[in-house]
Amino acid sequence: MRLPPTARKALLTLHLVTSLGWLGTDLVLLTLGVAVQRGADPAVVYPVTALLGTVLFAPLSVLVWLIGVASALLTPWGLLRYRWVLAKLLITTVMVGLVLFLLTPNLRHAGMLGAALPARDRADLVIAPAVSTSLMIIATVLSTYKPWGRRPTGAGRAGRAGRDRAGRARPATSAGSFGPAVTAGPTAPADHDRATSGM
Repeated sequence: MRLPPTARKALLTLHLVTSLGWLGTDLVLLTLGVAVQRGADPAVVYPVTALLGTVLFAPLSVLVWLIGVASALLTPWGLLRYRWVLAKLLITTVMVGLVLFLLTPNLRHAGMLGAALPARDRADLVIAPAVSTSLMIIATVLSTYKPWGRRPTGAGRAGRAGRDRAGRARPATSAGSFGPAVTAGPTAPADHDRATSGM
């Protein structure tokens, strides 16, 4: 199934907006965590981080993942066709898991304890958003540069092998003792990726 161009652009816009919202929330959580380390009142800051994590960060992470998967499946890029799409899917899936099962519970715990939160747990509230932000930047770079090309498929390997055998089976023939060599014709050109940007 492929979306028409208008719907594809709308899906891309939604993907960009939710991704930017996720990155922005991540940076806010990182800033608040650093603020506590630098002397801000944890009894004031941590309830805010808990609210952001529960109401905004966790839902955005799930929404970004769902829209990203839909963007891959409903556009020519596909979900498993290109290496950079697969890498981005793995990164985003890991991030969503960490947000839902590690960071969000820690934020809620910090919001309840406030100033009573141990120092090591406070450091975790800086490290986790920093790691998440770094992974988000890596995913953005993958989307921008699209490295590594297309993953080989069984049909593609078989087609290339058949063309190679056909090329070897067509030796050059001579038009005469003094005439130029005439080949049987060029082999079929290699397939080119026809996918257009849909993410």
